[in-house]
Amino acid sequence: MAVLQLLFLTFITGVCSQTPKDIYVKAGEMVTLHSEVCKVNDTATLWKQETDQTIYVYSNMSAAEQKRMGVVLYKNCLVILRASGNHTGNYSCHYLRRNHSQRFTLTVYTPQSKEYDEKNRFSDLCYTPGSCQMFCPSVNTPPKDFKPNGTTWHTENGEPSSGYFSSVEEKDSGVYICTRSYAYSGQIYNMTFTVILDVQREKPVKNLGISFPNDGQVFEVEVGKRAEIPCKALTDSTLDPGSPFWLSGSSFVEEDNRNARVYFSFSFDNRTEQMTATLTFKEVKEEDLSTKFTCKLESEIKPAFATITLTKIAQPSYTALAVCSIVVVLVMVLTVVVYSKFKVDITLFFRDALGCRSITSDGRSYDAFLMCYMSDTDKGLNEDDRRQLENTLEERFGYTLCLYDRDILPGQAVAETVLESTEQSRAVVLVPCSSDPGPGIGLLGAIHEALVERKTRLILINTKQTEGSKSDSLPEALQLLSKAGDCVTWKGSPPSSTFWKELRYHLPAPQHAPRRTHRLLSQTGYEVPSL
Repeated sequence: MAVLQLLFLTFITGVCSQTPKDIYVKAGEMVTLHSEVCKVNDTATLWKQETDQTIYVYSNMSAAEQKRMGVVLYKNCLVILRASGNHTGNYSCHYLRRNHSQRFTLTVYTPQSKEYDEKNRFSDLCYTPGSCQMFCPSVNTPPKDFKPNGTTWHTENGEPSSGYFSSVEEKDSGVYICTRSYAYSGQIYNMTFTVILDVQREKPVKNLGISFPNDGQVFEVEVGKRAEIPCKALTDSTLDPGSPFWLSGSSFVEEDNRNARVYFSFSFDNRTEQMTATLTFKEVKEEDLSTKFTCKLESEIKPAFATITLTKIAQPSYTALAVCSIVVVLVMVLTVVVYSKFKVDITLFFRDALGCRSITSDGRSYDAFLMCYMSDTDKGLNEDDRRQLENTLEERFGYTLCLYDRDILPGQAVAETVLESTEQSRAVVLVPCSSDPGPGIGLLGAIHEALVERKTRLILINTKQTEGSKSDSLPEALQLLSKAGDCVTWKGSPPSSTFWKELRYHLPAPQHAPRRTHRLLSQTGYEVPSL
């Protein structure tokens, strides 16, 4: 009798006929049909597949029979464990005691079907910059007896993904596939969903209120001059039509009254939605310095105000400027005086401390040509003094010297050899001697012409007697050379440190380092002073 009743009820259409609910699933995956009207503990509840009007499963079907069919009837839902093409069709659940029913249309797609991805898409939205956690849809989930076994993500190209971005970017937008896994009765069943991630730039939150000036801000003005102070504010014009205005003390400042000495004008920037109320003083007066002016924004969303005061522009201090100018001038004068007095020591200090050496770029072989001439006063350097001069310059200070009695071979034409030696030297040192070991004073005129033409540096060593004699008493060639060169005075043996400093100052820096660094003794036994 019960079987006949069920067969009869199979052909009965429920009183509450509804539009079928569409459900999509991939072949091989689990799908759940949830009913809001059927109850499993009602013996008159049944599910049927309407394509052939056959009963699919009913409430008192045994668990073994359900397992054979690959379905589970649990509470108010029908779970198909692994869907196949045979499961495609219309389903209805009938609650016969109250003659209610609910209908479903189940479509099973192949795993490669693009149509399934299009019909089973869900959207997710994230904003950059920021983190993003995508959510796998929780629809048509099975009952609690199906235990969640994790969720996996991958892109539509099959690349693995975690579904989480610590710092999402717009390029991360795209199609992602999530798979929910459930464990039931020792088996794993899957449900797959397609998620479209849309990453957008987050719209900045408007900083509503008065942005300028700050409350308590002080503005410098010049009494008797024009002044303008803008008040900038931002409100949501769609929700709040409020606009800023100015108060002078507790009185309102007139708007756009060009005849008033103090007024404000209003402007609005459509692009930035910023409002500006500019407080204008045609002429600032002393009384304005003791008045508080307030920019006020009456807003239902965020009321605000900013009170300002005026102060005189600080006058520049000319005293400090004058003192600084005097100090600068004094420093410059002092620098010039110190350099003038100690220029020799300063030059030699940097030359020795920095190890400066001349770079031979002019093709000359010698630092200096020491040329001796016979002194008319008979007070020139003797043989020992001359040797001491030569040895000290070469051995202690590293100069490469051209010496007439050493570097010029006998038998050569004297004039041509002297001129050639002059051309090969970067400086010429004329040394008065008591005897004449050199080419003689007759060649001084020719040397003068060569020095002028070649722009060779010239240094004349004078004795005390030569320095004190009148220039008219000197030979004409020597007079010309003394005017063209620098003079250093030999004050007797042993020569002082001042003599060596002045001589080295006028000479160019040597090309090579000294060959010996210890103190030298001249042939006469005099010690060379330490410089």
